[in-house]
Amino acid sequence: MEDLSTWAQDLPLRWLLVDEYTGDTDVAVAVCADVDGLFVAPEPLPEPERYTLVGCAPAGPLREALDAAPAPHDGPGDTEPRAWLPTVMLDPVHDPQRPAPHGCQRYDPGCSCSEELFDVEVLGHRPSAARDGLVDVEVRGRLRILPEMHWPLARPPDAQRFLLHGRENEPLGVCRSTTGIFHHRPYPTEQPVTLVGCRPEEPLLKLLRRRSFRKRHLQATVHAVDATGRAVRTYKVLSAVVTAATPSRLDPGLLDITLDGGFDEPFSDGAREIYDLWYAGRPSRRNLWAGYDRGLRHEWAGAALFHRPQDQPDRPPGRTYHLDGRFVTDIEGFYCAIGEAVNGPGGYFGWNLDAFDDCLRGGWGARRPFRLVWHHAEVARRNLVPGYDRPAYDLRSWHPAFTLDDLLGMFAEAGVTVEPR
Repeated sequence: MEDLSTWAQDLPLRWLLVDEYTGDTDVAVAVCADVDGLFVAPEPLPEPERYTLVGCAPAGPLREALDAAPAPHDGPGDTEPRAWLPTVMLDPVHDPQRPAPHGCQRYDPGCSCSEELFDVEVLGHRPSAARDGLVDVEVRGRLRILPEMHWPLARPPDAQRFLLHGRENEPLGVCRSTTGIFHHRPYPTEQPVTLVGCRPEEPLLKLLRRRSFRKRHLQATVHAVDATGRAVRTYKVLSAVVTAATPSRLDPGLLDITLDGGFDEPFSDGAREIYDLWYAGRPSRRNLWAGYDRGLRHEWAGAALFHRPQDQPDRPPGRTYHLDGRFVTDIEGFYCAIGEAVNGPGGYFGWNLDAFDDCLRGGWGARRPFRLVWHHAEVARRNLVPGYDRPAYDLRSWHPAFTLDDLLGMFAEAGVTVEPR
């Protein structure tokens, strides 16, 4: 790995790029003062779309939703939704006598070309022309899009029908076909990346010497560097082609290196302030995260994870920790607060439910059993309530909401005594 003490420029060194993919050992690719395109304003939440599930034999919650939905609406304009479903999965049923269509992988109960609608409002239904006894169901919702897996198909898959089921795999029925789901959607514009004030190391210098752009593909993980020269892995992966290298606008002795693409999931633009804080040193006061929205609280907990001290032993069991609950108005606020309760200002103790469960099992600062005094627990009681969580900063996190009782149950299962105050 590169010795960061050799950085002699007056500019602060902020980012280290490491190739973790093409050899047996990690190799430094470049050190940089800045990375344009690493912090990007989030895309706005997509507007809901209208879909029709054609020729349906509804079952379960969908059947119940139709019973609550309005009568058919044949005039212009929209209907008022009276029923809602969190998720409708559409699993295509291919002809079993023929090979699966190209790119499809069958699994139980469906196929890799399945699609998911979420936050679904049932607008109405009408008798279907497909067959007597079937209905066409009008819904409004959003289509889950995971760019790294596949883009929604522009054409309907070669399917005999679609099996419908909910988030917990409960059957919702069957439909013959759909409209409004399968059509061309433009890929999002890739945010270009420029390594600003960059000193390339030998692997990147080798790429720059190549004349063919097709052979200039760079893949590296970004590490954040603090004022002491300590580098921590952020799990942000840059994978793109180097298109230009010019003397840097910050220092002519360095380069500005332009790439044709960017990060699949860059940091939110507001997270730059968080990483500037960590550059100067670990936060020294609690609740510096409290003024952030949900998305930036998530970024805060991520920065706490990346910067956590390595190989720090757990404190012995039987300790008492105090959680300041005044700002636990969402689940992200809980992760920030529990991190600081256990590990002090800027501390980490989970940033999603699975990670929190891992932390409760030890190895992250506290050995169970321990006691947690949860001050101002009524704030969480008012805000962490049943329903479905819709974190606009990350549609992947669509799930049933985590309640205070859910968290208390996890503590109890782990042998942690919680005293709400």
